[in-house]
Amino acid sequence: MEKNRTVQRKKVRKKGGPKLKFKFGTVFGIFFLSFFFCFLIYMINVNTNDAFLEEEFGTSLTSSDSDESDGSSDVNSADTAKPDEENSKSSNPVPQSAKSEDSYFSGCSLITDSTLAGISGFGFAKETVFGGTDYNLAAVTNLKQDSSFGNLSPYEIIKQKKPSALYLMFGAEIETTEVDAVISEYSKLINSFKSAVPDMKIYVMEFPPVIYDTDELSNEKINDFNSKLITMCNDAGIYCIDTNTALKSESGKLDEKYWSYETLSLSEEGCNKVVDYILTHVVQ
Repeated sequence: MEKNRTVQRKKVRKKGGPKLKFKFGTVFGIFFLSFFFCFLIYMINVNTNDAFLEEEFGTSLTSSDSDESDGSSDVNSADTAKPDEENSKSSNPVPQSAKSEDSYFSGCSLITDSTLAGISGFGFAKETVFGGTDYNLAAVTNLKQDSSFGNLSPYEIIKQKKPSALYLMFGAEIETTEVDAVISEYSKLINSFKSAVPDMKIYVMEFPPVIYDTDELSNEKINDFNSKLITMCNDAGIYCIDTNTALKSESGKLDEKYWSYETLSLSEEGCNKVVDYILTHVVQ
């Protein structure tokens, strides 16, 4: 009889699929590349679409850049901001004030064309008045003259002298030059003085009326010029005093008592009237 055989079968282990090995470097690389491409797309959108930030986050890149630019665009205007703000608080023309002492003129200088050239000795000392028939707005920076500071232009002398107040009267040029062109040159001169002596008060005096209108120079033209002078002064943050009205008659022309037919300029009474008007229109 045949013996029973015990057949032992070895268990066959099933072979599985290949194992997936975890590599940290590969995952990090995929993450880095994904982040890089997303960042690249984001930057392209920001730089090519001005409204992208506003659409996504309610923020505008252009506005912030503009604000930053506005604050640092002009150093000179920032330096003179405080004087301008202070001066702008006063209305122009300057209202009447308590009369100052005659000694007030010791700290003042005056630059003018032929209109007020004869006012030295009437309040203003001779060495503090710069003016004459050769003076116009351009001459203030170009015309040299002897002074205690040397042979300099009125502009250079004022820079050295640094008066507490500077008075300006120009306007004869409108007889031959367009009003707007004269205002433009006047404005440039004002800005130069403001930069050179920022603590100095600047008073622009309105141009006086004429006795007789001519085709080249009429009281209507003068009134238009003076109106634009006030606007110029308001924009620059300086002072304007209405010497035109002070010298005007009821007819709207220059009062004859303020005119000298001998010198063809303001009379002694006219100069005294201007001096008195200055003393009663001082900003403290």
